[in-house]
Amino acid sequence: MGTSPTTELTRDDYPLSINRPELLHTPTGKPITALTMDAVVSGELSPDDLRIAPETLQLQAQLADASGRPQLAGNFRRAAEMTAIPDEEVLTMYNALRPRASTGTALAELADRLENSYSAPVCAALVREAAEVYRRRDLLARPVADSDD
Repeated sequence: MGTSPTTELTRDDYPLSINRPELLHTPTGKPITALTMDAVVSGELSPDDLRIAPETLQLQAQLADASGRPQLAGNFRRAAEMTAIPDEEVLTMYNALRPRASTGTALAELADRLENSYSAPVCAALVREAAEVYRRRDLLARPVADSDD
């Protein structure tokens, strides 16, 4: 089902669906060529078949790197990690990264959770970087003191 990490792509491989379709699979292991409207209508495909596989996102990152687009490659790598993170946690992450929405401690805890619970070190590094930038720019939330109100 997965793609060999030794697969070396060049910008000439883009688009993968045309130039390298043998590398593309659904998260359930079906080849991309199995994704047809007939298969949808007949019920041969499950919702998981229609999600993107992390391996596909890693391949897209390779293409972005080969095209001299490192920021886009980083986005694809984070997206690959995020496929294993539950949707609710992704929304928590999104909301936590808003300026003044989280304390430095809360962002550190989020980064640790991403790295340790979801094996998402690239996403965790982004959260840590955001926390540092927010600290320098005074964009962290202020800790709320306990009150009796």
